Amino acid sequence: MASPEMNGADVLLEVDSLQAGYGRSAVVFDVSFSVGRGEIVTVLGHNGAGKTTTLKTIFGLLRPLAGSMRYDGSDLASTTYTERARSGISFTPAEKFVFPDLSVAANLRLGALGVADKGRRDHQERLVHDLFPILGERLGQAAGTLSGGQQRILSIGIALMSDPRLLLLDEPSLGVSPVITQEILSALRRMADEEGRSAILVEQNVGYALREAQRVYVMRSGRTILEATAEEMRDREHWWDLF
Repeated sequence: MASPEMNGADVLLEVDSLQAGYGRSAVVFDVSFSVGRGEIVTVLGHNGAGKTTTLKTIFGLLRPLAGSMRYDGSDLASTTYTERARSGISFTPAEKFVFPDLSVAANLRLGALGVADKGRRDHQERLVHDLFPILGERLGQAAGTLSGGQQRILSIGIALMSDPRLLLLDEPSLGVSPVITQEILSALRRMADEEGRSAILVEQNVGYALREAQRVYVMRSGRTILEATAEEMRDREHWWDLF
């Protein structure tokens, strides 16, 4: 279901009536949402709502049980996660998101393995260093010795090195200080505004998630129950009835 503000040409990802889970056990029963080009969309919901399962299904780590997913006008159902990564989709999980024994530089190089064009690799490297100067200062340092927040920044840097058009981010604020959380959020906004990249931000932290998103979807028990603009969500007196 595309947003009323977007026409078909503006929609990068469209998920319709998605059902997904593990084996034959469904966790996601009816999820629909869309993401526009250069748009940040937040998906909110409690633990167990099916948010992470939805991201894994979009990226290709899980097979959908029913429904459809279209990316840049093409059906995703028949593609592998490798093909989806090459087409410009990246996924940053909530945990185990860096290679701890490798240096920061080596982690970033691994993120660019699927980018054949050296000019694009160089562009992405400059972008990562510009957005996150701390990574440029720690290139020779083992990733596992960074702070938790710095590792989270590195994980997003790895994703950016793949030159994504759509970033799938699973709870980037988890275990991260407010300062680094804001740094990540500001970087996402810059990427959207200056590079036209899109992002799906899965969060439980409502206040953080609403700061830069244009639109919000709320999931409950494996279903999409609400679509709203971020402004409409910020204007609500309370959110308890949604979770």
